[in-house]
Amino acid sequence: MSGHSKWSTIKRKKAAEDARRGQTFTKLAKEIAIAAREGPDTDVNMKLRLAVDKAKAANMPKDNIERAIRRGAGLDKDASVLEEIMYEGYGPHGVALMIEVVTDNRNRAVADIRRWFNKLGGSLGESGCVAWQFEPKGYFTLPPNDLDADQVFEIAVESGADDVTFGEDMIEIFADPTEFQVVRESLQQNGLEPETAELTMLPKTTVSLDQKQAFQTMNLISALEELDDVQQVYSNLDISDELMTAFEEQD
Repeated sequence: MSGHSKWSTIKRKKAAEDARRGQTFTKLAKEIAIAAREGPDTDVNMKLRLAVDKAKAANMPKDNIERAIRRGAGLDKDASVLEEIMYEGYGPHGVALMIEVVTDNRNRAVADIRRWFNKLGGSLGESGCVAWQFEPKGYFTLPPNDLDADQVFEIAVESGADDVTFGEDMIEIFADPTEFQVVRESLQQNGLEPETAELTMLPKTTVSLDQKQAFQTMNLISALEELDDVQQVYSNLDISDELMTAFEEQD
């Protein structure tokens, strides 16, 4: 789980860069459109509310958000049809990867993904080849600040969270996806505003590699995440603080 949080941290840093803001908005718009298929009302569509909140946190313009909702809800007749797909495979040294894609062109998306797998030492697999190594989870992070650990733990667990971990840089809360909204609302009602609130895929077990091997895998993950059609990449790579710092410094 620690690897998940550290990789999430570097992704948030990269997403905040102005040079990538256009691509970030494109991915957020797709996420909103997919969620809006279940209805355009954020009061009843929890998935859409989460996507819209994420877009607002990234300072995505209101017009872009509304346009994405109309597209997903079928109110924009000129919009192309988006498809949600999960690809699976192995990175270098046997690291399991799940690639979440939202695209209007399946052939383009899989060709781009396969090209990076082939170039950077991975292999794209069949559906189900690595999914068994992951489980869906609701995931929240809080800044530790001066929060009382016992109080945070009690609030989270009583609202339905499965686990709470405390680190120097963040507090992580994990919950079953069905309890996501309950946990989120409980945290907010108790004055705890999550920095991250998302549905994710967590590895059941993780793989540790040396620096050279880990960098090879992390380079593949970064390349895949740069693709416009890729929303998220999940892996079972365990990333230490030292490796993450070294990886950041090489950019």
